[in-house]
Amino acid sequence: MSKAQQATRVQAPSINSKYACFQLSIRPSEIHRWGVYAEEFIPKGRKVIEYTGERCNRRETSKRAGGKLNYMFTLDSYWALDGSVGGSGAEYINHSCDPNCCAWIFRGHILYMAARDIQPGDELTIDYHFEAEVDPVTCACGATNCRGTINLKPDAKKRKPATKTSKQEKKAKR
Repeated sequence: MSKAQQATRVQAPSINSKYACFQLSIRPSEIHRWGVYAEEFIPKGRKVIEYTGERCNRRETSKRAGGKLNYMFTLDSYWALDGSVGGSGAEYINHSCDPNCCAWIFRGHILYMAARDIQPGDELTIDYHFEAEVDPVTCACGATNCRGTINLKPDAKKRKPATKTSKQEKKAKR
């Protein structure tokens, strides 16, 4: 078999049913590479799947995050889970600016919950909430309210400029 034939026979990743609460599948996605799809109706508010992976501290997370494909999910200020090692399949849920799932971190576990009813055949999506300060990552979600980037928009500083009157009022109140 030629290398070209081997490259086209890439086996699709799979869902670990131990962590999924509904029938899910992984197929090619229009958003990015692979996507996770509902194979049955998922009601709003229900747990869909748990994000699993190897637990990494900040130092190890920094080392691994520099790769081309990154499946790191921040658990808290010190720990992250690397879905590329022992992942449940949730690591293939793509970003959307109008997601149908949300992440809930509960007792050291990352749970993906249905943010609205999800129909069979729908691709599961989540807002990755990349910080505005990190290098921008172009978004391909296709949502009508797409930010154009996976990164959050920087918050506008809402400071009221000081005026002489307000400074005088502050002194008068002292």
